Amino acid sequence: MGYVSAANPVPLPLPRSETPVAAAVSTGRRSLAAALLLGALGAAVVLLASGRPWAEGAAVVPGGTLPLKVEGQDVTGAPAALAIVSLAALVAVFAVRRAGRLLVAGLLALSGAGAAVTALLGAAGGAALDEKAAKTTGDAAAAATSLTHTAWPYVTAAGGLLILVAGLLALWCGGKWPAMSGRYERDGSPRARKVPAAPDPDRPEDLWKALDRGEDPTRDA
Repeated sequence: MGYVSAANPVPLPLPRSETPVAAAVSTGRRSLAAALLLGALGAAVVLLASGRPWAEGAAVVPGGTLPLKVEGQDVTGAPAALAIVSLAALVAVFAVRRAGRLLVAGLLALSGAGAAVTALLGAAGGAALDEKAAKTTGDAAAAATSLTHTAWPYVTAAGGLLILVAGLLALWCGGKWPAMSGRYERDGSPRARKVPAAPDPDRPEDLWKALDRGEDPTRDA
């Protein structure tokens, strides 16, 4: 029921509320955009932070000490590898449906959780520094001293958590997301070969095209 003004007796329509279908589509689009953003951002953070120094120290050499530094990939290569897996899963989640989508979404979530856990476990970087000290000094028993740690392992773990959230969104809301169009999928059946139309004698260009194809334009006539 609308309102009637004195100047215009025609009832004014009231704004319509959003239908349940439109609300579901809108929710699906928002969750899709959030998962894409979180997954891509988390993978980028993990790859970037894995290449940064995680720990620093020094090796005792004759005449003093030698500074040492190890990057995240020297400590553990798992976070960067899992970030690449998560990017592949983020793309593949649109190419599959139903149970396949759930499996890919679970892989995305596990990749994020694994990246976060392995980053936290390698945050100290002591073993990698000791190994580098042994290689630098040539003494297998050498150990790094004056260890200091950076915040990059925890940044890597934060990126893994972003990937984990993206995977959980895919698990929870993935059923509302669009999938790759079926017209791009082949069912394996042979495609019908198009047969060129017979040339029109009244159109010289058709005759020339038939000759170019090696056909006899007078055959049908």
